[in-house]
Amino acid sequence: METKRNYVIDFDSTFTQVEALDVLGEISLAGAKDKEAKLAELKSLTDRGMEGKLAFRDSLRERLDILEAEEKHLDPLIENLKTRISKSFRRNEEFFRENSDNIYIMSNGFKEFIIPIVAELGVKAEHVFANDFVFDENRKIVGFNTDNVLSSNNGKVKQLKSLDLKGDVYVIGDGYTDYEIKAAGLANKFYAFTENVERDKVTENADHITPSFDEFLYLHKMNKAISYPKNRIKVLLLENVHADAVAIMKEEGYNVQTIAGALDEEELSEQIKDVHVLGIRSKTQLTKKVLENANRLMAVGAFCIGTNQIDLEACLDKGVAVFNAPYSNTRSVVELAIGEIIFLMRNLSDRIAEMHKGIWNKSATGSFEVRGKKLGIVGYGNIGAQLSVMAESIGFDVYYYDLVERLALGNATKCSSLDELLQTVDIVTFHVDGRKENKNIIGDRELSLMKDGSYLLNLSRGSVIDIEALHKHISSGKIKGAGVDVFPKEPKTNNEEFVSKLKGLPNVILTPHIGGSTEEAQENIGNFVPGKIIEYINTGGTTNSVNFPNLQLPRLENAHRLIHIHHNKPGIIAHMNRILAANDINVVGQHLKTNETIGYVITDIDKEYDNDVIKELKGIEGTIRFRVLY
Repeated sequence: METKRNYVIDFDSTFTQVEALDVLGEISLAGAKDKEAKLAELKSLTDRGMEGKLAFRDSLRERLDILEAEEKHLDPLIENLKTRISKSFRRNEEFFRENSDNIYIMSNGFKEFIIPIVAELGVKAEHVFANDFVFDENRKIVGFNTDNVLSSNNGKVKQLKSLDLKGDVYVIGDGYTDYEIKAAGLANKFYAFTENVERDKVTENADHITPSFDEFLYLHKMNKAISYPKNRIKVLLLENVHADAVAIMKEEGYNVQTIAGALDEEELSEQIKDVHVLGIRSKTQLTKKVLENANRLMAVGAFCIGTNQIDLEACLDKGVAVFNAPYSNTRSVVELAIGEIIFLMRNLSDRIAEMHKGIWNKSATGSFEVRGKKLGIVGYGNIGAQLSVMAESIGFDVYYYDLVERLALGNATKCSSLDELLQTVDIVTFHVDGRKENKNIIGDRELSLMKDGSYLLNLSRGSVIDIEALHKHISSGKIKGAGVDVFPKEPKTNNEEFVSKLKGLPNVILTPHIGGSTEEAQENIGNFVPGKIIEYINTGGTTNSVNFPNLQLPRLENAHRLIHIHHNKPGIIAHMNRILAANDINVVGQHLKTNETIGYVITDIDKEYDNDVIKELKGIEGTIRFRVLY
């Protein structure tokens, strides 16, 4: 017969993300002149009590004195705390409802606000053991019930002894008083819960450090909201990905490692071995060789627009979904393009350099307005189209060329060929992607076609323009000025020297691949890409993936979701359904999308099934990757 399991769970900073009395202080001390000082003192008393550095009863008495709270403050406190239930507890609400007979809340907090909160997840009121407030005739909180054993030092131990629970006892909490239960021999194990706060004195005495409730359930092979505890998902973010991305993924519970610069192929091959999610920008090359070492990799985030630095086919072969941010830095690139065009046509870069050398060179020679000039845009996608609108608004006549049929915006004129555009315009700017067909699309012949004294910008990809040819035509004066933000070979970090033949040329603006490097753009990217990756991991949704078939999935409810990635060949979905039917498994919903390389099948099924079914589904010939979401 299976031994009964009892779960003793702390409230403050465990069941909720915060210490309730600290939140009560924010409410009760609102408007007080010395509010901040009192809140700081309140937090200090809380921490000292939780770490075992201050007798609990003394800590409690001093905190209540500081609060000056009243009964009327409890309702707003409860409403606040309902929004602050720990995320991993919320995710696993089903566990609390299914095991409500065996779950006990043991807290040095107060029943008046704890019971309404834990009831949100189905915890029984009679299983809540906590302190009681004492009110005066004006309903002001003046103390606590000193007869309640939980108001005394070592109170949790005394309370649990009186319960005399039968079976195994597992304690989950963040404070020293939770560890004392195990130290007294009343629990099988103490799990230090660190999702919200981590205290050294607590973790060093724990049987296991538990970064989330998912981890606890995973260790005990119990029902859980996700198929893999989030803290076991390792994320590697390179190239100074925005801090928002780091924060979002850490908040989700992932184990996040950051590296400031890019990694070369050998370095990344070593680092990626146990990584589930990789985040890169434009310098890191994710090659087939690297992917051969990426046996745990589930998803890649390109924190930029382009994905030419990623071997998308090799990712497909490994069942790795790739996501990028196709729109997030569009405005930033467009603004830089406009700014550089104006700088070039006024020859400002040379004038500025002269001024710093003490040279006063006031002259209008070779300095032009942009109004009425012809701007040629090569690549009329998101950036090219927005640049078209902005350029026209300041007086440019806009021409554009794109291999794909694109609708002209405003009064822009479409050119039938690249040669036609180059021969027509005064300034040409490139906004194309990094596909191999675009390598050196501008060389000596194309530059020769341009008007004498014209200008050129490349804010797209370093491989687009033949640098040797550009150097030749700038040096001869054929090209009067150029702005280049991207290069065939770029330093991996800010500590490496930049080398280029374009250095030192007149009226040439060289920028270190910063077209999309504004705080706004990086913040947008840092918020967009993690959301797509988290959605993919949590639900299987592939909206905006650049290599997977795009599937937007309904929320998983009261079912298990089977995610099957396979080579695109006939009969696989039929094979899957035969296995499900043979095992009398009810299919709640099914979604299929394919591309030339893979098929992506999502099947939602009833929760009751034999684990051998999973082995059969994984064993279907052509399977690339298979996982289950609970």
